[in-house]
Amino acid sequence: MFEKCEKQHERLHFARVLQGVGDFGGYYFMFVRLCRKKECNPLLVGLLTQAAFLVLCLSSALAADSAVPAIKVDQVGYLPQATKTALVTAPGKTFVVKRDSDGSTVLQGKLSAAVSSHDTGDVVAAADFTALRTPGSYYVEVPGAGRSFTFAIQPDVYDRAYYLATRAFYGQRCGMAVDMGSEFPGYSHAICHQHGDFDVSSGRQGEHDNIGGWHDAGDYGRYVVNSGISTGALVWAWEMNGDKVRKISLNIPESGDGTPDLLSEVRWNLRWMLQMQDDDGGVWPKQTSKKFSGFVMPQDDKLPSAVIGTGTTPFKSTCATGDLAAVAAIAARVYQPYDAAFAVKNLKAARAAWNWLEQHPNVIFKNPPGISTGEYGDDQCGDEILWAAAELWRTTGDESFNRYFLAHRSEYMGSLDVVPAENWREVGAMGLWTYVLGNRKGSDEKVVEEIRGATIAAAQRIVEQTRANPYRVSLLTKDYVWGSNGVAASYGMELIVANRFAPNPAYIETSLDNLHYLLGRNAFSLSWVTQLGSNPFSHPHHRPSGAGSTAHPWPGMLSGGPNAGRQDALLAKLPADLPPARNYVDDQNSYASNEIAINWQAMLVFLLSVPNCGIEERAKLLLPRICQLRLLSVLRFASLKVVVPVELQDYRSGKDDSQCNGGPLIGVDNDVDGQCNQCGLPDHSNDHVEHVFEKVAVRLDFRILRLHHLEDRPPESPWPDASIEVL
Repeated sequence: MFEKCEKQHERLHFARVLQGVGDFGGYYFMFVRLCRKKECNPLLVGLLTQAAFLVLCLSSALAADSAVPAIKVDQVGYLPQATKTALVTAPGKTFVVKRDSDGSTVLQGKLSAAVSSHDTGDVVAAADFTALRTPGSYYVEVPGAGRSFTFAIQPDVYDRAYYLATRAFYGQRCGMAVDMGSEFPGYSHAICHQHGDFDVSSGRQGEHDNIGGWHDAGDYGRYVVNSGISTGALVWAWEMNGDKVRKISLNIPESGDGTPDLLSEVRWNLRWMLQMQDDDGGVWPKQTSKKFSGFVMPQDDKLPSAVIGTGTTPFKSTCATGDLAAVAAIAARVYQPYDAAFAVKNLKAARAAWNWLEQHPNVIFKNPPGISTGEYGDDQCGDEILWAAAELWRTTGDESFNRYFLAHRSEYMGSLDVVPAENWREVGAMGLWTYVLGNRKGSDEKVVEEIRGATIAAAQRIVEQTRANPYRVSLLTKDYVWGSNGVAASYGMELIVANRFAPNPAYIETSLDNLHYLLGRNAFSLSWVTQLGSNPFSHPHHRPSGAGSTAHPWPGMLSGGPNAGRQDALLAKLPADLPPARNYVDDQNSYASNEIAINWQAMLVFLLSVPNCGIEERAKLLLPRICQLRLLSVLRFASLKVVVPVELQDYRSGKDDSQCNGGPLIGVDNDVDGQCNQCGLPDHSNDHVEHVFEKVAVRLDFRILRLHHLEDRPPESPWPDASIEVL
């Protein structure tokens, strides 16, 4: 009787009513409203009313049994050598970590002093269990406050999350039949949106069966502007972290065809974007129906899908054209090894788009009369042009693109200071960052250093604001907007880029803090990714999830998250004095807090691509002078016991090692024969001194490395040969 009340295949669990005072109001009244609308059992409504009264009176006594645990953890888990923190919103002094399989205690500790969280209304203490590194499944207990959800500690703990989040794009494909396979039986739909035409606003007429692309969000529209930042973030994930993700099969139709799966998935959308380009190089902004469809499956959406333009000459928009120019320029370089013809096609499209941009530097798009689908309106397209110029310079080395970038980049330096609320609207940072990342000969070194410095300064501020937040998330009060979870992921992206510029462990740790927030370490104890974690959100504003017959939503999708703007009816009914981070409803009708969107999704994939397979980024920053003897794709973190001869422990020669271009080193023993193959130094077996290094990178097929002491030895002091044991 207590378990559910249904509305359009939704289930609102009784347990959700017992969330505590902080977020009780909206859920309880919503439940009563839904039940009345559905004519649920009056006895159920009466009992729920009594239960709600008990919540108000006895909320402090519910900490141990509440549907929202007082102990918040990343429900996916933690890397063995990473910082591990649970957050506790109930009174307590101590905590224990227990093994999930048998309940045995593996670690005990004291909670930090509790701190008030203005954005949530909670009082939060921290339970630091970083010392626990043994792989396994665990949970945290606080006496009197109950237990957390289960989490894992594993070197590959985020592989599954990366797989689901990236594969969610396959679930959003338009123009083909989609089947998520035996892993998710029933998650499928027939071929959809096979016919289209030109809307009168496009300046063209007749049929235009432009098939492909991704459904943008919870609706079935396709939008070039939002595809721009989404596609750009995904191909950047490949460029920056491809060695880590290339071996993870996404189980998509193209798997095994010779192109890495991430690039195959992106290509599906890129092909559609290219078809949105007119013969003159300009790009139409979107392909949608005139209005949003009802909650039907994709194949049942019979509204005409039309190419929509600005309504007046030149009918295409500058922002859409700039976005295509940028991502096509990236595609021209990343697809070259796998699909040369596609790479050439993209470069041609990027150049044609640039030529159009030179003639039309600020043609703005607003929905024409009679069109009510998403607008993605932007009244300033200079940042899209800057991004396009930087990517074309990086890809081609054509000096004209460099000149344009240098002439206009100062207008957008301020974009490095603030993570935008709408990342599709403000892409100037992408242009600035790629100018540095490209390392193109001929780039202005002074400008490169200016961009690098501004990014590092911004990253340091993000680290500080995250550390000051009791919930260990980078979001500021102003960031709880439509798509706030995407903003959290975008903070992670900026930190990861900054780490490329100037490796710093704090940048990677803070990017992981934002990931922990998205995966359950938040005020709601929700994993904001469908079918991921012990307590994922359940009712996205997503038509296939709402219209289908599956018990759960389609997997791997990121919710928009708390939104203090309250732009839908359900949010508007929440108590007026709720803190900003509490403005969230897990209901498909809350499109302002619970829709999914490809731009937020792409930022999540980018964030997950870094720790996936071992966080090479942190390896680079912790071993800045390690000798890169050969390219390896797999690394992981471990504690190492380094053994050196007693008589050599204070060795200070300062000599260079000619085989590794100088610097302090310890040799490499590839075949484990006791001889340092690359550098020819013998191992030692007598009179050794042991040194333990925490959180250092290990090449899985190496038994011995050359490295310098990270803690107390000056960088100019080389170490002689030493053995290394993985602890």
